[in-house]
Amino acid sequence: MINNLMYIELKTGYSDDGPAWIGYVKTSKSKKTIYFNDHAFQKNIGNYANYIDIENGNKYWISGLKKEESNRHWAGHGKIMIDRRAVNEYLFLIGEKELPLNLFEVVDIEDRFPVKRVKELLNEKK
Repeated sequence: MINNLMYIELKTGYSDDGPAWIGYVKTSKSKKTIYFNDHAFQKNIGNYANYIDIENGNKYWISGLKKEESNRHWAGHGKIMIDRRAVNEYLFLIGEKELPLNLFEVVDIEDRFPVKRVKELLNEKK
């Protein structure tokens, strides 16, 4: 299991301006499941979303980070919530000294990875 810094955006119920986060994720050994903020996501084939929440079916766009200031789709808007612990790493990645606060909101995101709960749920479905 690996901790990575990733971009996560809710697509269900939104176009390109759903709630979005930059935070640390955990992946399964196979890297087919991503855990973030008490959610678990599996790969989904689709045009506007590439992952689906295993528990509630909501669709998300999850990706690595772009080296430009915004990771949102060009048509999207709204602040991206970034984990306070990730700010320095993100700034280093994009080659900046300060976070543009017109694009980001610094928040505390707990490491809540529902590995056990999701494994039990998936085993029930079999």
